[in-house]
Amino acid sequence: MSGQSITDRITAAQHSVTGSAISKIVCKATTHEIMGPKKKHLDYLIQCTNEMNVNIPQLADTLFERTTNTSWVVVFKSLTTTHHLMVYGNERFIQYLASRNTLFNLSNFLDKSGLQGYDMSTFIRRYSRYLNEKAVSYRQVAFDFTKVKRGSDGVMRTMNTEKLLKTIPIIQNQMDVLLDFNVNANELTNGVINAAFMLLFKDAIRLFAAYNEGIINLLEKYFDMKKVQCKEGLDIYKKFLTRMTRISEFLKVAEQVGIDRGDIPDLSQAPSSLLDALEQHLASLEGKKVKDSTAASRASTLSSAVSSLANTGISFTKVDEREKQAALEEEQARLKALKEQRLKELQKNTVTTDSSPVSTVSSTINSAPAIDLFSTPSSTNSTSKAANDLLDLQPAFQQPLPLATTNTWGGFTASPTPQNCQGLSIDFDSVFGSNTNVNNLDSAVASAPNEDMTPNSQQPNKLVSNDLDSSLANLVGNLGIGNGTAKK
Repeated sequence: MSGQSITDRITAAQHSVTGSAISKIVCKATTHEIMGPKKKHLDYLIQCTNEMNVNIPQLADTLFERTTNTSWVVVFKSLTTTHHLMVYGNERFIQYLASRNTLFNLSNFLDKSGLQGYDMSTFIRRYSRYLNEKAVSYRQVAFDFTKVKRGSDGVMRTMNTEKLLKTIPIIQNQMDVLLDFNVNANELTNGVINAAFMLLFKDAIRLFAAYNEGIINLLEKYFDMKKVQCKEGLDIYKKFLTRMTRISEFLKVAEQVGIDRGDIPDLSQAPSSLLDALEQHLASLEGKKVKDSTAASRASTLSSAVSSLANTGISFTKVDEREKQAALEEEQARLKALKEQRLKELQKNTVTTDSSPVSTVSSTINSAPAIDLFSTPSSTNSTSKAANDLLDLQPAFQQPLPLATTNTWGGFTASPTPQNCQGLSIDFDSVFGSNTNVNNLDSAVASAPNEDMTPNSQQPNKLVSNDLDSSLANLVGNLGIGNGTAKK
């Protein structure tokens, strides 16, 4: 089974419809694809833990809900995503997990869909136990051992005796559950378990570094402790030697699966003479007979043991610093790639803007001759005439004159006068005379708009449109009103 299943796509689509971006990304990070959660999804969820308006309980509950799936792939990836957020997310995420009474209830999980499901179910049960123990440890000490300050002024080195004796067993329990994952190189056969193993490997290094510093502090205080404290301290040191052997085996598996040798710290065990010195000191406090040992010999043994453990701590610190440097370089390369991509986008937008249709049209319009809004439209170009008429400020729109028709008023119906007419003259003799027929009148009227007449022309028996007095005088003369005789 590879690739996103139909169920994955439907579930993501449902969360897209409901508007729950966090639930959608959780589903995408925990698909049925047999590979580790994608980095872009993990980075998004990490950013969500840093946002104050994000509901952390809702995020955690969504991850818990995904672990109820029957597929080992979905459950394993849900655990890996949760572990990633506990390590790299905001601290309030692990604080919420620590405040819950129960976390992952996968002690009986079993995927019976295939042979691989049976094998992976075993590691799912172990992995869930470790995450539960990690949250419980945080609840008990109120900090994460993998993130505490280390060094001579670190948390574990400056802790007093009473608190130290209570804190180191908590580290031991967490370390035991981590090492109980107990995987070998032949079982790391897919990307899902490999992603979980890498997180466990990094936790093991940091956890053991804190454990190692706690033991150094314990040894420095051992010869000044009370009898009961010495007894507890000796038992803690014996368990530490056992866990050092187990962590060595764990690191060998990491080396076999291809982890760089420079990322694997060197473990330096304390000399066996130190254990003898600690046992003799406890026996002397109990009143038993022991070999006479001078303070100088005990100090020498203790100094060599502390030096060996300190070298181990330095080795762990170098590995941690190398990891931080690698993460920093990766982030810088990422920022550089984003910057280059942004520059390419800006250059592309600039080229697109220069050659865009808008700029082409603009240049065409600017290069065209200016339009004279006050000019008379050309009669030869009907297309430009229709466009220019809308912009022309003069009433120059002309319509053809309709033909005259006869009616009861003497056979003539006046047609609309053209708006562009500047000197219209009508021969009233033709209108009222007996020698003029209707057809001649029609032709005269139809041809009137085409005659070229000047406004001031004084033709006999003609109306002058620009001189009202002259027109009236001509009209009276034609009618014969002045001399009292009617004209035939």
